[in-house]
Order: sequence, then structure tokens, then C-alpha cells
Amino acid sequence: MSKIPISLVIITLNEENNIARCIQSVPFADEVIIVDSGSSDKTLEIAESLGAKISFEKWQGFYHQKNKATELAKNDWVLSLDADEALGEDSQNEILDLMSGKLEYDGYIFPRLSFHLGRWIWHGGWYPDKQLRFFNKNKCHWKNTNVHEHVVGENIKLLKKPILHYVFKDLAHQVDTNNRYSGLGTQDLISKNKKFSLFRLVTKPISKFIECYFFKRGILDGMPGFIIAVSASYSIFLKFAKLWEYEKVKVREK
Repeated sequence: MSKIPISLVIITLNEENNIARCIQSVPFADEVIIVDSGSSDKTLEIAESLGAKISFEKWQGFYHQKNKATELAKNDWVLSLDADEALGEDSQNEILDLMSGKLEYDGYIFPRLSFHLGRWIWHGGWYPDKQLRFFNKNKCHWKNTNVHEHVVGENIKLLKKPILHYVFKDLAHQVDTNNRYSGLGTQDLISKNKKFSLFRLVTKPISKFIECYFFKRGILDGMPGFIIAVSASYSIFLKFAKLWEYEKVKVREK
């Protein structure tokens, strides 16, 4: 496939099981930038064999790593994917169609479809999970937040075809991720001077389960939908429990 002026940018840390699929899903990109924070597996070896340019950056958070990768891109138009994501054939063609004409917008949002526990998850709040990932780096930029860093811009269009997201290796990986993101969520609450509330600790997890499983129809995703709803509820519980720990235990110990 002929190359076009798009830079695929990816941040990595020990992604040997994902990186080839991610890079190979964008065969038309004339540049692949990897910003790695210290992989000890075969991630970089695989990436280099597929023509990627490698840059090392000590881990300073998702915003810093992704912003750095975008800055390194030689092209104005950037496609930012996580290593566990890939373009399907339909989303590839959607980008190629855009590039063959006049790009009327500064950035384009994809829906994102996740694969977990043996199936694609269409409900429970997991889809369409809109992500602004294809953008002109001179007109859009990464926004720095503790949780869920994202690209922002003004002249944006929603695309139809999804990014494919191979979200967790297994349930243990999901539990580890929930633990990490709940901690980031707690830090976000602390930075906003939010105080612990027993009421929220009790009610927020319950309402989250009801939201995901019933209102957002996670029940239609079978057992995976139930597991996802419970996991989302527990992640919320951890966020507020860690806020209690910070206020009542860690601050007292200082």
C-alpha cells in the first residue's frame, strides 16, 4: 500500500503482544513514532522491524508521553493509537477517503469498540466511547488531566467506523487497571480539593452498577456485561476509599 503523510504515534511499555497488530493496522502511514518508557520485553525489537522510529522518555504520565510523541511527528496530521488498539479495515478506508479529498475539519473522532472476555462489548457504557485520535497537531492538542487524557480541538467531526480496542488480557489485568485508574481518580479528587464523603462511598458504587448494567444495557452483553458493571462499581468504590485513606491515614502519618 502506498504511503500518505500521516504520522502514527504510539506510547509503549512492554507491549510485545500488541504492538505489531497496532502498527500493521495503519499500513499507509509514512511515519511511525514510538515513545517508550522502558520496555524490557520485545516491544522495541518488533517495532523497529516494522519501521518505527523509537524515542525513550522516562514515564511522566499519559499526557506527557502522548504529547511528546505528537511533538516528534514530522507530519501535521497525526493518528494517535494506544498499543492495544488497531484500525479495522473499515476505519482504514474511512481515513483514506478523508485524505484523498479536502480535510474540512481539524480533527476526527472515532467510536471505539472494545474486545473483552471473548466478545465485543456493545453496551454498559463501553460503546461508542468516542475518541479524538486523528487530528492536525497544529490545531488540536492534548489536554492534561490525571485520568483519561484526551485531545481537544474546535472544528471536529465524528466518524462512523470504530477503532478496535483489545482492552484487557484477562480479568487479572482488568483488576490491576482498575486499581491504577482508581488511584489516579483519587489524585484528581485531591487536586480539586474534594473531601471524603461516606454517603458517596456507599451510594456512588451502587448507582454506577445500576447505570452500567441496566440503564446502559450491560445486561445485553451476558456474563461479561455483568462482570464489567461490577468492576466499574468497584473501581468507583476504590476511588473514594483511597480518598478516605489519604485524608484519615496518610495525612495523619506525615
